[in-house]
Amino acid sequence: MRNVLSFNEGWTLSFPKHERESQKVNLPHTWNAIDGMDGNGSYLRTTGIYSRTFLAPSQPLENGRLYLEVLAASLSAKVTVNGQPATVHEGGFSTFRCDITDLCKEEENELRIEVSNEDTPSMYPASADFTFYGGLYRGVNLISVPDSHFDLDYYGGPGIKVTPKPTEDGGAIFEIESFVTKPEDLTVLYAITDASGKELAAATRPSTDTKVCIAVPDIQLWSMDEPNLYTVHAYLEKHNETIDEVQVQTGVRSYRVDPEKGFFINGKQTPLRGVSRHQDKLYQGNALSREDHFQDAKIIKELGANTIRLAHYQHSQDFYDACDQLGFAVWAEIPFISVFKPGQAAFEHCQRELKELIVQNYNHPSIFFWGLSNEILIGGISQELVDCHHKLQKLCKELDPTRLTTMAHVSATPTQGPMHHITDLESYNHYFGWYTGKIEDNGPWLDHFHKENPDICLGVSEYGCEGILNWHSAKPQCKDYSEEYQALYHEHMAQVFEDRPWIWASHVWNMFDFGCAARKEGGVAGRNNKGLVTIDRKIRKDSFYVYQAFWSKVPMVHIAGRRYAQRAGQTTEIKVYSNQDEVTLYLNGQKVGSQRAHRIFSFPVELKDGLNFVCAQAGSIKDSITLEKVEKEPDAYRLPEFQELQEGVANWFKQMGPLDLEAPMEFKEGYYSIHDTMAELAKNQEALAIVSKAAKLLTNFDVKPNEGMWDMMKNVTPEVMGKMISDMPKGFLESLNAKLVKIKK
Repeated sequence: MRNVLSFNEGWTLSFPKHERESQKVNLPHTWNAIDGMDGNGSYLRTTGIYSRTFLAPSQPLENGRLYLEVLAASLSAKVTVNGQPATVHEGGFSTFRCDITDLCKEEENELRIEVSNEDTPSMYPASADFTFYGGLYRGVNLISVPDSHFDLDYYGGPGIKVTPKPTEDGGAIFEIESFVTKPEDLTVLYAITDASGKELAAATRPSTDTKVCIAVPDIQLWSMDEPNLYTVHAYLEKHNETIDEVQVQTGVRSYRVDPEKGFFINGKQTPLRGVSRHQDKLYQGNALSREDHFQDAKIIKELGANTIRLAHYQHSQDFYDACDQLGFAVWAEIPFISVFKPGQAAFEHCQRELKELIVQNYNHPSIFFWGLSNEILIGGISQELVDCHHKLQKLCKELDPTRLTTMAHVSATPTQGPMHHITDLESYNHYFGWYTGKIEDNGPWLDHFHKENPDICLGVSEYGCEGILNWHSAKPQCKDYSEEYQALYHEHMAQVFEDRPWIWASHVWNMFDFGCAARKEGGVAGRNNKGLVTIDRKIRKDSFYVYQAFWSKVPMVHIAGRRYAQRAGQTTEIKVYSNQDEVTLYLNGQKVGSQRAHRIFSFPVELKDGLNFVCAQAGSIKDSITLEKVEKEPDAYRLPEFQELQEGVANWFKQMGPLDLEAPMEFKEGYYSIHDTMAELAKNQEALAIVSKAAKLLTNFDVKPNEGMWDMMKNVTPEVMGKMISDMPKGFLESLNAKLVKIKK
């Protein structure tokens, strides 16, 4: 019989380049748990060698095989046993295995897994807005199997493929195929059981021809509200003995997406409204336990979301299991992101990552969509890039014709062009009201695209803004990083999507703050702070409760602004979020009034000097906070650089002097201009200083060589960057070019 042994204890991690001392570690582990998010601006990208010794387990059957299973090694790995090569794997997010039987000795064996999180010419991701944590961060297993066994070699898959299809009579047909290594004269027995373990149906097939269809009557369908699961068991039989066994949980559901009506599951229109999720946590990096993954899924369920985009790579089987059990419609994708790498080797790497993603996760009922790429036009478009997408789409349909495909367009992707009509569905990453434009631009843009492209099923794959708990304002503004502006932004966006059920899916960026060692903005370094929940999962920001009010079916009421605890002025606004129709507010035990509204309730009140006790009640549910009236609000509530950035744009124009905006921009041979890439501009310190200052004023990002977002931005021209910023001050690009054309190359 198969025996899976956890192999997570007793490793030694050493660094061949001697950046750090050797250390004893247990798995899961990453060497970037601290520096990947601590705000120091960089993190260790290197090679680490995990090593340990072991005794090979004895085999109960003759000619048994021993496999090493690595659940993920970021970003690439080389495995040796007793100094002999076992396998090489590129790709930091998928499972891989190797047969190490013939490399083992009867006595003690030495295992070494050389892991690297350094960039390579052919491997994705190359650069992105998150930390590439290095290490064996999901653990390792030893798997002992007989010579004949369910397959362990095909792209890390489970050795069984189950496709349940509902039937009109209320039952289902389970199409099942298992894959047997050295089938010989064996039999495969299948059994389908319900949640209580009761067997509902069974079938038997020869191991050389394992395909079968099994009918099961009276099925309970899987949906996000009722995630009913069934277990399919496969037993490999030799005479009267089971020599190997695998099992998978699955669910029966049907779904479709309509460009005019959005998403349907089991025939019911159900707009998908949810979040994106990264896989790291405070000072754990990506080395999460099964309990950590389930905790994340439960917090998202508490929010009321029914969909999760798992960005930007294959996530842990533990998290997919949680989504199966709790009920989420999942978008799963490969890390084909940001910067396109030309050439056959890079494309073959994409193909392999897509094969591993689909083969390893085919049986999960929570997965509805395969994502091919994310913001891949940041570095520009080419015919090769477009062709790669068509080939990936074809491969996807060959591997899994049952699911739909999608991609996430960068906001500046033209609404007409060759990147459309490749995948079944499409989504855009839009940050109107944060990086570009105004909050109010979101709805009109979506309506215009929908009118212009009525045959495209449109979604919004990313949207959001930073919310940092330190900063507060009675008059929140874009780029002030206040918790109040983040909440205001999401109030608007929640209503935008509620008003447009034809948007097949919307995904907040992001559910949790996450590590990005390159970032430094809003007074916080090393993090992306767009999460609805803090990176340690301790605090739900006010924006979390905006969505809970719009999406959750569990009665709730929440008073916003509890961290904006000291307030000045004659009156202040008390904002309340609730999914109930009426809210009553009390101040210091006295009723202020009752309001009937949709999700967002606003009460102007006059605080008394000192402490004030505020209570909101909706039906039988209550929430309360304490506020203090003060003469002057603390300076600590305001982000100092917010005012500096506002003044910086005005000073930029003042330094330029008069500029004729009617005159065409000048481009001189041998001189710099906005047509040059950032990498070209970086060759001249004066040109780099000018364009870096411009980028800081417009985006609040530091754009410097080998720092921050440099890898993503180095091949972008200021002209292209300007097209991504819809609210660029009039004349700014012209003034930038006027400065650059004075500098000789």
